[in-house]
Amino acid sequence: MNERKSLLHAPLLSHEKSLKTLVENRTVYNLEHCELNLFETYQESQLVPLKFNDLVVTSMLRGKKVMHLFDDPEFEYLPGETVVVPSNVEMKIDFPEASKHNPTQCLALAIDHGKINDTLNFLNERYPKEGTDRYWQLNHQHYFFYNNVDLATTINKLIKECMSTSVTKDALTDLTLQELLVRIIQTQTLKATEEVSNLNRNLAITPIVEYIRQHLHEDINLKRLADRACMSTTSFYRLFKRELGVSPIEYVLNEKIRYAKKLLKNRHLQINEVCFEAGFDDCNYFIRLFKKYEGITPKQYQLLHQAN
Repeated sequence: MNERKSLLHAPLLSHEKSLKTLVENRTVYNLEHCELNLFETYQESQLVPLKFNDLVVTSMLRGKKVMHLFDDPEFEYLPGETVVVPSNVEMKIDFPEASKHNPTQCLALAIDHGKINDTLNFLNERYPKEGTDRYWQLNHQHYFFYNNVDLATTINKLIKECMSTSVTKDALTDLTLQELLVRIIQTQTLKATEEVSNLNRNLAITPIVEYIRQHLHEDINLKRLADRACMSTTSFYRLFKRELGVSPIEYVLNEKIRYAKKLLKNRHLQINEVCFEAGFDDCNYFIRLFKKYEGITPKQYQLLHQAN
């Protein structure tokens, strides 16, 4: 079982009679600073090329694609996942399961380059980050990630505004585009912290992230982390949430569950051993929390991993 993914609200599919093509049928909504494209595919296809002149945020809504991007290995692309592609970079896409009864649907939001720069400049002036790497910027190394609740909520708002007929839709879309860029940068930073070898030493919260990982088996609370950072609890909470988009305690729980999943790959460990090793002192609470995060119990996860 993978990490949690938040699904988007998929718009209705096009009426069959309005389809211009069965492969990447495109519906476009043009706004002042962005363009929302909805693509639908109804038959199996391979290596379909797609390129945009602007940076594009794509999110899967239905079905399955296989993406070929940069020189990286191909990867499956499923609902609840997002890919951010720089301008003028060609994607090649396979549709291995697409059919009339099982279409794929994907959104591609092309964002005006000037709007991105204006937003990043605004964030850097108004909310400068701590540490030596103090700039809000998109990280194209981490172009593929799962939607968390906040990111999914923002993309859903954008879909709604772009498809709206309201006279204020451009103004509301501009505000939501700012929010989207913040959410993406926070998600990319959070993803970067999961890769220990690539952890950015310049981030202000890096020493705290390392401390959390080294003390997962202990009871870690907000005051303990704030004291470690030599900050008040309020200032530390704001800094952490701004950098990673989640609260310190949410991050701690995420890391504990991630470590528990690693331990559960050992079929000889009992669930209570995993529970205590991952820093939980109540097995019932651990099982409930694990199921909330992963959708299955620790035992089911362990058995599923063995079966695979």
